[in-house]
Amino acid sequence: MALEVSGKITKILDLQTGTTAAGSEWKKQSFILETTEQYNNVYCFEIFGEEKVDKFLKFNKVGNEVKVDFNVSTNEWKGKYFTSLSAWKIFKAETEAPAEPVEVGNALPF
Repeated sequence: MALEVSGKITKILDLQTGTTAAGSEWKKQSFILETTEQYNNVYCFEIFGEEKVDKFLKFNKVGNEVKVDFNVSTNEWKGKYFTSLSAWKIFKAETEAPAEPVEVGNALPF
């Protein structure tokens, strides 16, 4: 299921890095987006993968108005469940000069 939301980037959290059990390096970037809705107006999105994180950081900063296409996923680990909002495409909002969308992941075909 792909969803979208528009708002302002209010915070870019610290970059997270690590190594998998197989020895591969990984990178994850989280950012906070606030909408103008009265309720449920704060979202914490994550972007996973070095290339995707680098693209996000190159084209986005705190204060940007953006539209985010994302997926919701839940994983189980040791009997606990964790839900994440995985951003896969970020567009500059239409209030700014038109810009090309920044692809931060593999878009799903519709």
